[in-house]
Amino acid sequence: MPRGGVNAPVPVAPEAIPAVDPRLIVRQEGIKGYLGEFRRRLSSGELGSLPVVLALIVIWAVFGSLDSSFLSAQNLSNLSQQIVGTGMIAIGVVFVLLLGEIDLSVGSVSGLCAALYAVLEVTHGVNQWVALLVALVGGAVVGLIQGVFFAKVGVPAFVVTLAGNLGWNGLMLQVLGATGTVNLSGTDIVSRLYSTIYGQEIAAYGTAAIGVALFVVASLVDTRRRRAAGVPYRPTTDLVLRTVLLAIVAFLAAYTLNQYKGLPLALLIFLIFIVVLDFVLRRTSYGRQVFALGGNIEGARRAGINVSWIRISVFSICSTMAAVGGLFLAAQIQSASQTSGGGNLLMNAIAAAVIGGTSLFGGRGKTWSALLGALVIGSIQSGMNIEGLSNAIQFMITGAVLLAAVVVDSLARRTQKAAGRA
Repeated sequence: MPRGGVNAPVPVAPEAIPAVDPRLIVRQEGIKGYLGEFRRRLSSGELGSLPVVLALIVIWAVFGSLDSSFLSAQNLSNLSQQIVGTGMIAIGVVFVLLLGEIDLSVGSVSGLCAALYAVLEVTHGVNQWVALLVALVGGAVVGLIQGVFFAKVGVPAFVVTLAGNLGWNGLMLQVLGATGTVNLSGTDIVSRLYSTIYGQEIAAYGTAAIGVALFVVASLVDTRRRRAAGVPYRPTTDLVLRTVLLAIVAFLAAYTLNQYKGLPLALLIFLIFIVVLDFVLRRTSYGRQVFALGGNIEGARRAGINVSWIRISVFSICSTMAAVGGLFLAAQIQSASQTSGGGNLLMNAIAAAVIGGTSLFGGRGKTWSALLGALVIGSIQSGMNIEGLSNAIQFMITGAVLLAAVVVDSLARRTQKAAGRA
């Protein structure tokens, strides 16, 4: 007999309260809600891309005031091409930083893969597509080897990639041989990918329109999925505002490019890599595992994530992107030489990822960081070149910007911990 008698009421389980995202509810309050959310994000250290966007505006304003040619269509168009090589490498660095690790070999790997392509295609007469494939596979294999030493053997990533920085540079010198320099023909596939510019205005404007359309479609699909699942979704006003802002930036960029020569193919390829890998990180189970591993490795392991596989694959992706970047850099100077992958390339690639908003502590970042960071680094170098400043001054200023980005990242993380969000 039930406790309390035959007619005792049967306890009823309380109804489940659906999960609520306070950020989406706040947005439904209109302008007041947006301001409140903005204050909340600042107080909790969720700065996002705001610091780098403000920094880019300041940099362009300063150099534009010093010399009007800095903001000319010609200089900005050239800048959009020049950042592609470093930006490609920075995309790979973003993946490694999301794990809370570092790869110090990307510069040497980029030089090695550029040398492989140049020697095979120019010196040995191998089909250019085969040479390109060998260079990309070579980058992936390098990352695989380093990832195995890190994930399986247990050697710290810093040590593995530092050794790789030396070892792959030595292999590059061996591949180049006694001459030390191999000049590209200028008509090969890599050179054409870098130098091709679509002069028709529809190319730039069409790309901008497609980008905005893809954003709208992705946002509508996400809203429909959220609505079907019964969880909060972005209100229509939010979607309209984001679309308008994106359209302004995209079509303004297209207009600027059309004022000079048109849309560079290299920039288009760069944007495609960013969008595709951003989808991988944010919309696939693999990407969620990368973020989970960077946020809490022990929690990820207990959740059943194959930690070793994720680590190895991430380092392989990083080295493959270093190979892509190295090929574009070789096409930019029309050669592969003993200096390929050297100089300040390594620091610029890492700086671009960090300045763009990727955390050095892991678990926070996106592929768009590579674009924003590369724009900052490239803008500083372009502006200082126009002003005729020495390399010494450029190195010091770039180092100061990198330090400022790390300080902002550290302060944001400390604020997040204080707010219980890290």
